[in-house]
Amino acid sequence: MGNFKDKVVYQIYPKSYYDANGDGMGDIRGIIEKLDYLKWLGINDIWITPVFVSPQNDNGYDVADYKKVDPLYGDMEDLEELILSAKEKGIGIMLDMVFNHTSTEHEWFKRALQGEKEYMDYYIFKDGEPDQPPTNWESKFGGNAWEYVPSLKKWYLHLFDRTQADLNWENPKVRRELKDVILFWKEKGVTGFRFDVVNLISKPEKYENDQEGDGRRFYTDGPHVHEYLKELVEDTGIADMITVGEMSSTSLENCIRYTDPEEKELSMCFNFHHLKVDYKDGNKWELQKPDFKALNALFKKWQEGMEQANGWNAVFWCNHDQPRIVSRFGNDKEYWKQSAKMLGTAIHMLRGTPYVYQGEELGMTNAGFTHIEQYKDVESKNYYEILLKQGKTSKEALSVLRERSRDNGRTPMQWNGEEHAGFSKAEPWIGIPDNYTWINVEAEKEDSDSILNYYRKLISLRKELPVIQDGSVEFISHENPNVFAYRRSLGEEELLVFCNLGEEEIEIDGIKTEDYERIIGNYQGIAVQENGFMLRLYETVVLKKM
Repeated sequence: MGNFKDKVVYQIYPKSYYDANGDGMGDIRGIIEKLDYLKWLGINDIWITPVFVSPQNDNGYDVADYKKVDPLYGDMEDLEELILSAKEKGIGIMLDMVFNHTSTEHEWFKRALQGEKEYMDYYIFKDGEPDQPPTNWESKFGGNAWEYVPSLKKWYLHLFDRTQADLNWENPKVRRELKDVILFWKEKGVTGFRFDVVNLISKPEKYENDQEGDGRRFYTDGPHVHEYLKELVEDTGIADMITVGEMSSTSLENCIRYTDPEEKELSMCFNFHHLKVDYKDGNKWELQKPDFKALNALFKKWQEGMEQANGWNAVFWCNHDQPRIVSRFGNDKEYWKQSAKMLGTAIHMLRGTPYVYQGEELGMTNAGFTHIEQYKDVESKNYYEILLKQGKTSKEALSVLRERSRDNGRTPMQWNGEEHAGFSKAEPWIGIPDNYTWINVEAEKEDSDSILNYYRKLISLRKELPVIQDGSVEFISHENPNVFAYRRSLGEEELLVFCNLGEEEIEIDGIKTEDYERIIGNYQGIAVQENGFMLRLYETVVLKKM
């Protein structure tokens, strides 16, 4: 597999990154215009969420044509120019492949609907009565996971929206078509791929009702998923490219197999367990304070477990589906700067490849919307209605959305303090938080103590120190669950990473501070105590053994 251990990937959600043509929506030319910024930051690769032709029911994750650029973002020439311009600056482009399903607007599905046997076989159709779905599985977006087609007297499977029909990977023709898509983009000079919910592609032999849950135990990390991935990688020759799989409700054992270089499947995996520690009883729409004890245990399990078995993690806090981490696990008011730097350090010193989501490096916060009209996300609008039906008041429902909506991560990138945060000359497609006047690239670039300059340092440290790239990881336990701490070691080199996740000072005993030099932190110096040192509020410090 390719060398990616010293790399840092930057995720771009094009609609909200930079608008070059002044229509209120970000575009591919906008990314081209900001490449120098990303080079300055030290980024190696850019993962771009889908820019393919799509009805945009799920923000482009409902693909109608894998080989055409949606006019919303530009055209093929723009994308080819982006790939070339990025390459000239030493930056790779990773495209987002949505291979579990297509849009129902895709040519294949349209032909299936016309009853063409060949194309019906591209999807998962089952016979059944109009009032009796084949199974009781639930869609990830709510409701049953099957949709009835009266003209065919059949149901088709959609694990996501009903306009996203699941592909039938059992069919070798489908696998061939998808390999062809990879080869098409590889030919264009793309250097990597992110595979959307790729651990759901292999469905069970037998479709049956789930008496215990929503059906996911039957199709998550399914029976043939590993052989399908091996075949895809081998037949497209992408083993040496950077590849990341988004894994839904996965297990450590499977992620070890997906990412062990011997298996020749993927470079790395995303898992989301650590981003559910503030879900009450596992429900995203029920708020609770983050359980930092659980967070520590999850990172320990995945970090140490992946290392022992030669697996590799993609490490991250934010993406286009998650709220902003400084508003979520930090304090975006009094300790905004300290907590954003602390959370950045926690991830960037780990074993794995760090992903920075646009604006995270600025400490961008949740949107703070106060009216339902301000929300654009289909999931947020649906759940607002569901919460009202459950008896919540409008005010209560909105307070849940303010914490949980995916729109929190989708507000425009804040470039400067001018109108519309320098994102566009026109009214943006979604609102911008008021704090853009001081949380923005221009202001933070000038400030040596900014979150932006701190992220730049974190990124450069990974490139400089082999112990961060390749060292082993061991979590350091502390009776206070708000201490997130671990040791990285490689030969004689050793780093100690301490993060205070809480709102109280915490004593760290048993560390002879004179044996270490501080290489990065968010406070001045170290608060040395008699038998160690004091971790101040939201403090992080990285110590290197001398």
